[in-house]
Amino acid sequence: MRHDKLDRELTLMLLMTENKRYTVQQLCERMNISKRTLYYYLDFFRDIGFVVEKHGTVYSLDKSSPFFTKLFRKVHFTEDEAITMRRILESSGSHSAMVDHLKRKLDSLYDLNILADEQLREQQAQNLSVIYDAIKYHRNVILHHYSSPHSNSVSDRIVEPFMLMNNNNEVRCYELTSGMNKTFKLSRMERVELLADEWEHEDKHRQIFTDIFMFSAEEQMHVTLLLGRLSYNLMLEEYPKAEAYITPHDDKHWLLELDVCNYAGIGRFVLGLYEDITIMGDGNFKEYIHQQIQKMSQV
Repeated sequence: MRHDKLDRELTLMLLMTENKRYTVQQLCERMNISKRTLYYYLDFFRDIGFVVEKHGTVYSLDKSSPFFTKLFRKVHFTEDEAITMRRILESSGSHSAMVDHLKRKLDSLYDLNILADEQLREQQAQNLSVIYDAIKYHRNVILHHYSSPHSNSVSDRIVEPFMLMNNNNEVRCYELTSGMNKTFKLSRMERVELLADEWEHEDKHRQIFTDIFMFSAEEQMHVTLLLGRLSYNLMLEEYPKAEAYITPHDDKHWLLELDVCNYAGIGRFVLGLYEDITIMGDGNFKEYIHQQIQKMSQV
C-alpha cells in the first residue's frame, strides 16, 4: 500500500539526515531492504529535488535541499538560534535529564558538538556562527589575524568557506590569494568577518577526506579485504570506526570495504597480519603491498 511505502521513504529520509553517517549496508539492514531498493529510493529523492550526498560508501541527504530549507524556516531554529540555545543550556549549570535531552537534540540536528566544550571562548562561538552563515549563503569571509605554524606568520586570509570538519573545529576553504584549497582551524582565528562578496570559484572547491587511519587527502582509493578472526578483532580494537565498513562473510571471515586516503595506514595493518588477510578488489593496493614486501626483503 502507498502509505507503507511512504512510511519507508520517511524513515529512510530521517536516517539520512542524522549527523551519524550510515553506509549502504547499514541503511539496508536498518530498513530491511535490498541494495537495489535502496538505490531506487535514492533516485526518487533526487528526482523530487533532494541533494543526495555520497562520500565513499556513505550516503546522506544535504540539509540545504529545498524541501528542508522550507521546512526549517517553518518549524526549526536557524543555526544562530541553535548556537544561542546551546550556550544557554551550557551556562545554566543544570544536569537534569531534560537539559541533557535538549543538548543531545540540538547536537543531532545541528552538529554543534564543538559548543559542548566548556573551554570554548565566546569569540570562537561567534566565529563558528559567521562561518555557518557564509557556507549557507555562499559568501566570502576574512579570517582576521590567522596564526599559521607552517609559515610562522599571522595574517588576514580572504577565503570561500565551504565545509566544516572535525566536529566544527576546522573549516575547509578556497583561499583567493593562493588559489588553493586549505583547511583552517577555528582556534587560530582571532575574528571572522562576513563579506558581501559571493563565491566565484565554487568549481575549484575540493573537500578533503580523512580515513579511519587518520590520513587526509582530496581523493580516495577503494580497498576491499577479507579478514580472519584475528585481523577482524584487532581492526575493531585499534580502529573502532572500522565497524561501519565491516560485514560478515562467513563463520570465520569478515569483509572490510572502505575508502582510504593513503595506502600507508591500512598497508601497515595488512603487512602486520599478512597471513590472516586476503586482499580483494583493486589491484593497485595489491601492487602497493607487493612493493612494500620487496623493499623489506632488501633490507
